Amino acid sequence: MSKTNALRLLDQANIPYREAFYEYDENDLSGLHAAKAVGMPEEQVFKTLVARSDRGTILVFCIPVCCTLDLKKAAKAAGVKKVEMIHVKELLGLTGYLRGGCSPVGMKKKYPTYVDETAILYEEIAVSAGERGHQVILSPERLIDFVQGNLPDLTETTC
Repeated sequence: MSKTNALRLLDQANIPYREAFYEYDENDLSGLHAAKAVGMPEEQVFKTLVARSDRGTILVFCIPVCCTLDLKKAAKAAGVKKVEMIHVKELLGLTGYLRGGCSPVGMKKKYPTYVDETAILYEEIAVSAGERGHQVILSPERLIDFVQGNLPDLTETTC
């Protein structure tokens, strides 16, 4: 299997990672299937969500697959009044990724990125490697540094 753009960028930055592959399930887009399939606790597998602020800014949020993004906390973290999820039809054009394969690494443009504060509780977390059925497992600190991310509380409830 060829390297995704996300993995090429991690390689260029000399960031160590491992890969995990699984059978993508079109009927389970929650990410819980991915966590189970790669054998990691759901609080260590992070989904990447893309939103737009009331100012029109595109924002990226990474949260555990078992959690729900709290839009008020997301807006507060981004320093804006309101945040709403983008329409799925916009995802490919904005990020270069399909739903279910959106990685915080290697999007078409550099967007402000926020990773839920729980990420640093773990030695490693998984995020999409940039395609469906493919996860990259790496140090949360290295990921956050690479994407120049912030580490706020973003979820409605913890897992």
